[in-house]
Amino acid sequence: MSTGDDAVSPGNGASRHGASGDDASLNGGAGTGTGNGNGARIIPITAAPSAPPPDPADERLASLFAFLRRRVTGDYEIDEFGFDSELNDKVLLELLRPLYRRWFRIETLGLENVPAEAGALVVANHSGTLPLDALMLQVALHDEARRPVRLLGAHLVYQLPVLGHLARKSGHTLACREDADRLLRKGELVGVFPEGFKGIGKPFSERYRLQRFGRGGFVASAIQAGVPIVPCAIVGAEEIYPKIGDVPALARALGLPYLPITPLFPWLGPLGLIPLPSKWLIEFGEPIRTDSYDPEDADDPMLVFELTDRIRETIQRQLDALRLRRGPAFPPLP
Repeated sequence: MSTGDDAVSPGNGASRHGASGDDASLNGGAGTGTGNGNGARIIPITAAPSAPPPDPADERLASLFAFLRRRVTGDYEIDEFGFDSELNDKVLLELLRPLYRRWFRIETLGLENVPAEAGALVVANHSGTLPLDALMLQVALHDEARRPVRLLGAHLVYQLPVLGHLARKSGHTLACREDADRLLRKGELVGVFPEGFKGIGKPFSERYRLQRFGRGGFVASAIQAGVPIVPCAIVGAEEIYPKIGDVPALARALGLPYLPITPLFPWLGPLGLIPLPSKWLIEFGEPIRTDSYDPEDADDPMLVFELTDRIRETIQRQLDALRLRRGPAFPPLP
């Protein structure tokens, strides 16, 4: 008498035999390359074409949608000063790069003098009627030196609703001793323009002549933190909006430090705000060390004054040499 197992054995055997036959057919097709029962030619797996590379346009679009999703959902980070590194890198600096690379054709020198890590204070001349030199310095340090710079700005910047908000987002903060000290102690690269409005608003006839550097609060901050001071000379900004006049009464009524008259503004209206395409050079000089001083020396007014004057003279020499190196402000395009 057969059991249930014996009864199904022939069926199982036939099933296994049928599978073996199919395998043989497939193997034969693969070996001969003639095909299978469906008419498709079978090739070895090693000969199969690889997947096509991703389309760069699709990757950029996906990255854009991911960025927008993070902005909408609030899934991004800012630091205690309001610095939004993602927005700065992907939007704000991206808007400035065409000016930096193609309009002003900026070249940088002495990048090896900018510390790759740790805190440092970059001290630069200020010029150009509108503070495009600050923005171009920000691009230069971010793209060339691979370091975000925390610029110290005037109170007026942060009193303007949109501009003040964007300044915070891009890493700028108020030009005060307390903020500078905190940033330098945290190891940040800080930038300052000691001339302030006296430098950026001077007439074109005084171009590349440094104005007074104020009371030297930036030097005291550097001594307190023990960080190097990097003198920086910017040539090219003086020619973008040549200031040939001023309207002081209207400037006071608007709460502005000055209201410039240039060869194109206000005569051409909004078109007069387009900067002239001068050739720019930005040079970072040899760092001036402050770690040999005690933190208490930051309160010594004579020492602070001497260092401030030394830095000012250094930047003036850099400017004079850099102007000669550049040549004409508007060289012929290649």
